[in-house]
Amino acid sequence: MARLLLERGPVTAAEVAAALRLSGAAVRRHLDALLSDGEATTRQAPSRGRRARGRPARLYLLTEAGRLRFGHGYDDLAVAALRYLAETSGLEAVRTFARQRAIGLIERYRPGITARSTVAGRAGELAAALSAQGYAAAARRAGNGEQLCQHHCPVAHVAAEFPELCEAETVVFAEVLGIHVQRLATIARGDAACTTHIPLGFPGIVSAQPSTTIPKGRQRV
Repeated sequence: MARLLLERGPVTAAEVAAALRLSGAAVRRHLDALLSDGEATTRQAPSRGRRARGRPARLYLLTEAGRLRFGHGYDDLAVAALRYLAETSGLEAVRTFARQRAIGLIERYRPGITARSTVAGRAGELAAALSAQGYAAAARRAGNGEQLCQHHCPVAHVAAEFPELCEAETVVFAEVLGIHVQRLATIARGDAACTTHIPLGFPGIVSAQPSTTIPKGRQRV
């Protein structure tokens, strides 16, 4: 049914029932399930001529979440773009891109992170910033430091071929936290989570942080 909405939507329940040769009640149960899961939405059918009595027909169509079940080629496109960049401008250009991307992940969260007076506090703020962008991150005490775990990586498929993305993240994390960190595992390498060890510094002392401001002329838009 989702495929029918993808190929023919927006369509009415009656049109779906006719196409699939199902009863109206059965179709509406399936459509209600798609609506409940956020995979479909509705809109009112435009009126043509004199409006008939009763409620206007509803048109059903897939949401972006519904379209995701059919996959997309964003990862393949990103890999192809980075391959082209590496071939035409060299690997250093890929590293520059990876760094600017990593900076962009946390730039607007930087004031909140650096305002915390302890490494543990900054790690927690960094985890929250990453979670807000789909990384499902959390920071917890582990031995003599904090462990930052990213349970999801939206670019894992791309990073599997271009580990520069992971390397740039690690460097920028160290800069914003003000302390050397060590990446222990990555989803791109087949691990269950991207794990970064953050040693605990002395509370209230922030190490000097190299500037991560994007150079003029290459500001993000």
